[in-house]
Amino acid sequence: MKKLMTMTRQFRDDENGAAMVEYSILIGIIAAASIVAVIAIGGWVGSQFTGLCVKLNGKGLSAGGGAGATC
Repeated sequence: MKKLMTMTRQFRDDENGAAMVEYSILIGIIAAASIVAVIAIGGWVGSQFTGLCVKLNGKGLSAGGGAGATC
């Protein structure tokens, strides 16, 4: 009986599993934030290139030289 009580106390006081769960949650949050940042920056960069393309085609500065020119 004494051995069972000792094992129960050791199991209760062991915090390795809790630390692993905390680190897993932290890694998940960092990964999600990184994915959101990359998607947001990618959208912004894409819109910048689209705007530049429209401006270049609108002023006739493209290499094709006409309305049919693409970026």
